Amino acid sequence: MRNEVSEKLQKCLCSVREKTDFVPQVAIVLGSGLGDYADGIRVEAEIDYKEIEGFPVSTVPGHAGKFIFGYVGSVPVVCMKGRVHYYEGYPISDVVLPTRLMQLLGAKILFLTNASGGINPAFHAGDLMLITDHIATFVPNPLIGPNLEPGVRFPDMSHVYDPVLSDVIRSVAEEQQILLQEGVYIQFTGPSYETPAEVKMAGILGADAVGMSTAVEAIAAVHFGMRVCGISCVCNPAAGISKVPLSHKEVQEAANEAAPKFKKLVTESVIRFGEV
Repeated sequence: MRNEVSEKLQKCLCSVREKTDFVPQVAIVLGSGLGDYADGIRVEAEIDYKEIEGFPVSTVPGHAGKFIFGYVGSVPVVCMKGRVHYYEGYPISDVVLPTRLMQLLGAKILFLTNASGGINPAFHAGDLMLITDHIATFVPNPLIGPNLEPGVRFPDMSHVYDPVLSDVIRSVAEEQQILLQEGVYIQFTGPSYETPAEVKMAGILGADAVGMSTAVEAIAAVHFGMRVCGISCVCNPAAGISKVPLSHKEVQEAANEAAPKFKKLVTESVIRFGEV
């Protein structure tokens, strides 16, 4: 399995390097409804996922499915305009392949974003939440199988979300007068939304927001030595908290509404990441 995953990753790396020699410092993953952020990047190159040999392709509405290479301020970035999910039928090794690839391309920092359902009753649709920790117990661990270098066999997960990067995001939110919630994110497999009982369970476990991505990518990034931070856009109250049936359209609409403050927060944070 190690050879298969490593060989696939190397093929993807070679495929990208045939198209661009751009070396990013920060990798940004854009979640559902947040892909328009990439339009503000000073673009040097774009690569459709379909152009990369062996690369998993996004199939979800709101996920364009391309890498954007360019600059946020003076900071070189690679931006995933759309991610792939476990529920799309990909093996978990493919779900985290983009994260590993961006590290091999040169990225030292991974900035994760997503759309989520709010479990914390103090959260409202459109709130941004700084991810301080996660619960990934209900999805396959992406490190199962033979260990992939440069990662160690048993990586420490005491501080998945880098305290220094998180402090930068907090400072920017305060300066920009953006309400920034904080909390624990829990990842379920999807694609069905959670039942009220599952949301209640997640709340008892300590989760503040729920979604179908992010935690496995964070694990893979830490394993490969990257510094990680994350923001979740709370797009609706989760099942049982809201009496309204959940829909992907609602998620996209709420993310679009939150887009201006999201763009401000991410842009200024990334610029300052270049200094830490």
